[in-house]
Amino acid sequence: MPRMHGFAGERISVLARPLVREALGLSLTSRLLVTDCGYFPQAADHRRSRTEGSPQVIVIVCADGAGWCRLPSGRFEVGAGQALVIPAGVGHEYGADRDRPWTIWWLHVAGADAGELTGAVLSDPERPVVPVGDVYQAVSLIDEALGRMERDDSVPSRLAAAGAAWHLLALLAAGQTGAPAGRADAVRQAQQYLREHVGARTSVAELAALARLSPSHFAALFRRATGTSVLRYQTRLRMSRARELLDTTDRPIAEIARALGYADPFYFSRQFGRIHGVSPSAYRVQHKG
Repeated sequence: MPRMHGFAGERISVLARPLVREALGLSLTSRLLVTDCGYFPQAADHRRSRTEGSPQVIVIVCADGAGWCRLPSGRFEVGAGQALVIPAGVGHEYGADRDRPWTIWWLHVAGADAGELTGAVLSDPERPVVPVGDVYQAVSLIDEALGRMERDDSVPSRLAAAGAAWHLLALLAAGQTGAPAGRADAVRQAQQYLREHVGARTSVAELAALARLSPSHFAALFRRATGTSVLRYQTRLRMSRARELLDTTDRPIAEIARALGYADPFYFSRQFGRIHGVSPSAYRVQHKG
């Protein structure tokens, strides 16, 4: 039976409907509001059906795998590097491909500007699948909106999420006249993505999928451009950030380790020592004051 939720590693945030009504009545959030937002990795059996459509515009960015969508205008396939954009009020059904379930970042938006922004993205409203020129940035923007919504439901968080959503829709609209990123751009964007997600576990396969390349091809391009592997590059970024936190904060070492994606503070300390030649605690003592 198709699942509605429950995917390992999923993230999801939903704004309470009374707060949605309240926010759409306020000048600051009446023009654009993120009502729902999430991340579903390898969402096998994912499927949703809304015969009357959704009150909000639905935006789904497929980062890996594949899925499908059925609208009154027909059935459409959705692949990695594409976005599914469904206008408000349009009946639909969508789901993950059975053999290659999609990994998706998604959000729902409402407000006075939602329809106009959707129209800018969809040159033909009966064809809801569009290419994403910069998948890294699109994913980062949804991650930004989701992070703010996960933090709290305050007005500042709603505004920040709306800003990220507006940027996402503008990016998708602009991308309809652009070409996909070249090889050099793919590496540059991967580096930027890793810098912005320094505390997340990001695999070569995930980065390659975002760049629409095979993992082996992407890994070779990355090494040729940077002189090192993705894993070593990511570790150096984390250790640089660790040094910054040790220099500028009094946060416990275990807390810094967790912030950088290391569940085991002892493993973090070994990695720090390998890069910097001293343990985190010794580094802090040496640089204190």
